[in-house]
Amino acid sequence: MSSIVIADEQVQLVDARNRPCGSAARATMRRLGCWHRATYIVVRNARGEICVQERTLIKETHPGWFDLAAGGVVGAGEAWLPAARRELEEELGIRGVPLVPEGEFRFVEGTLRIFGALFSVTYEGALRLQPEEVAAVRWLSPAEALALQKATPDSRLALQSILQERH
Repeated sequence: MSSIVIADEQVQLVDARNRPCGSAARATMRRLGCWHRATYIVVRNARGEICVQERTLIKETHPGWFDLAAGGVVGAGEAWLPAARRELEEELGIRGVPLVPEGEFRFVEGTLRIFGALFSVTYEGALRLQPEEVAAVRWLSPAEALALQKATPDSRLALQSILQERH
């Protein structure tokens, strides 16, 4: 997917209480710092390791950093679960597996304002990486993943939220 297509993608906007209030092009949402929704899917293997993605250098936020969860923005009119399934298939090629709902969280950093929906999945199959977004993956223990210095702050919060719920 080219950066022009990504910039024009229509995303679901929400208000500060997470109520839908329209849509905007992704580039407009970023420029204006609008509240929006995003999905976060923590992918584990049978050993409990987390699939950590190295972001490509062309990503619009945190290029070259690490994502501790798959996922992305929710499209205009799209519901959480279909968005999570779409993102998981686009980024890692994983499809047809049940996603476990893990709750929601709110993330604010600078002009980034997100309501995130958390999901998890255990997966042992082959991965097919989306070359525009994922440079490489590695499997790390949750502690190793959280110790990464350049982990995206929203995916760090997503993983921490899931781990806290399990204790």
